[in-house]
Amino acid sequence: MVRATMSTRQTTGFVESLLRLVGRGWSVPDFSTLSRRHKTLAVNTPYRGSRGPLHLLIDSTGIKVEGEGEWHARKHGGPKRRVWRKIHFGIDEETLEVRAVEITGSHIGDAPVLPDLFRQIPEGQEIGSVTADGAYDTRKGHDAIAERGAHAVIPPRKNAKPWKTVTAGAVARNEALRTSKYLDRALWRRWSGYHRRSRVETKMHCVKLMGQRLRARDFDRQIAELQVRIAVLNGYTALGVPVTEAVG
Repeated sequence: MVRATMSTRQTTGFVESLLRLVGRGWSVPDFSTLSRRHKTLAVNTPYRGSRGPLHLLIDSTGIKVEGEGEWHARKHGGPKRRVWRKIHFGIDEETLEVRAVEITGSHIGDAPVLPDLFRQIPEGQEIGSVTADGAYDTRKGHDAIAERGAHAVIPPRKNAKPWKTVTAGAVARNEALRTSKYLDRALWRRWSGYHRRSRVETKMHCVKLMGQRLRARDFDRQIAELQVRIAVLNGYTALGVPVTEAVG
């Protein structure tokens, strides 16, 4: 949990001080050991799960990487090279917990990552709906949603045309296109429940509150760093959700 917001050297010193306070003589791995282990760290994201079908809210955001390029620019001059990583994740509408997360380079689009996100959801878990923005209005995106038997809540792009291909995803998308034109886009958004997607945007803000940039320079370590953040965030979410029980 500490590693999500502190550098490795700071974390080492912090843990050493905690062990001294509790009177333990345990040794703490040094900076180099932690860095090596961080690259192969396997993080299990905890979640409680929802009752009934899973309703996924999906979106992506970018997070800054301050790596060798910017350090070299500050030390030796010259233009800065800004590097970004892209976080794609889906949250459970009911519990607001992150159920699937993928980290890619900034050049990767949103819709191509959908199959990777779905693979993180157990096959036995029924997905009721997938809500996402217009960036996911692609053939591969709709087909990936249809393959999991889910209902897509994705606004068709402006000036969108019906698709001629006959697949389950294309049929569902064409129906959404006809409905949005009949009802008007604004009314379709209210009718379909598209406004629920704002919850995943709030979750993105929570992720960035844990740090506006990544500290790790190696891509594998960056993945582990973000997965730790997600695991911590799910723990916070579980603690902050009240449990209501009927009495009498």
